[in-house]
Amino acid sequence: MPDFAAKFPILDRMTFLNHAATAPLSGPAAEAFKQYAQYAATHSYVGSGCYEQLDELRADAGRLINARGGHEIAFVPNTATGIALVAQGLPWREDDEVVLSNVEFPANRYPWDDLKRRGVKVVEVAQRPDYRIDEDDVINAITDRTRVVAISHVQFSTGFRIDLKRISEVAHQAGAYLCVDAIQSVGVLPVDVQAMGVDFLSADGHKWMLGPEGAGIFYCHEDLIEALHPALIGWTNMVDPMDFLNYKRSLRKDAQRFEPGTRNIPGLLALHESIKLLLDAGAETVWSRIDALNQQVRPGLQNKGYKVLSPPEPQERSGIVAFTPGDASVNVDKIAADLESQDIIIAVRNGRLRVSPHFYNKPEQIERFLAALP
Repeated sequence: MPDFAAKFPILDRMTFLNHAATAPLSGPAAEAFKQYAQYAATHSYVGSGCYEQLDELRADAGRLINARGGHEIAFVPNTATGIALVAQGLPWREDDEVVLSNVEFPANRYPWDDLKRRGVKVVEVAQRPDYRIDEDDVINAITDRTRVVAISHVQFSTGFRIDLKRISEVAHQAGAYLCVDAIQSVGVLPVDVQAMGVDFLSADGHKWMLGPEGAGIFYCHEDLIEALHPALIGWTNMVDPMDFLNYKRSLRKDAQRFEPGTRNIPGLLALHESIKLLLDAGAETVWSRIDALNQQVRPGLQNKGYKVLSPPEPQERSGIVAFTPGDASVNVDKIAADLESQDIIIAVRNGRLRVSPHFYNKPEQIERFLAALP
């Protein structure tokens, strides 16, 4: 196994433990940006082969989540866009229901709330006092009016991971779809959309996939591609888009039907380089390394009197560990700022501190963080 830490220049400058926010680019991703910029300045698009590389990215992104192929992958600028493709693309009926938790990141809330103007009802499942979203609570909220269960695979503020397979089985029996916000799981956890029964999935690449902002992926089950009407119609949604003046063209029958226009080529090329790194390392290896680092974090926090809020059970753990000081009067923003002044980067979310290392971080960096924590 190669030393992947050498591919992340940020480690020469700081201890970065905030991949659940905006991750640093890998060295190969940064190099892809540089090469694109240089080539674009001297050749424009001529002879670049960029568009062929996007086909390779679709295939590799499909491999990362075990899609059936690149035909199920569309490129989106962010997670919210992918979720909105589902919210705006399904043929809703009045009194249809969407089931979600009451602690979703806004990207997985506002697209569904917007449907209320069309008579769709949003059904909230409450987070329990132990910061878990119980699968049984979600399942019990599913009725014959449920059209979509919209849930984050991993919750952004607590790191709680939910069992998607159980939920998808019940949702499908009720005639509903499972739409997953996977920005906090793709790139850190093994994600298998086929085994989990996922119908739609959206994830921007700037967190655990180690890519730039503005370049993400949307997965649509092949059987549902033509059932989902594109939220935006443009020229690249169509079959043979280069036949510019043929206005009788039809929509594509693969996931590219959800891409209405020019793509973020440099961002996608950079994302591809980081996805290739993750595939080279292997999903199980990536997750085992991250989990080992967080199993080092947990007792270190507890030994300093902090309360760990993220679940300890293996099947519910993720790349995120959320925690609070034992003394509720302590200012968590000041703690994070003091750490940043020492070039140790974590985050504050919902009044909680949050640490999220990646697979290239090393145990000594965790020790440095713990030693600096007041």
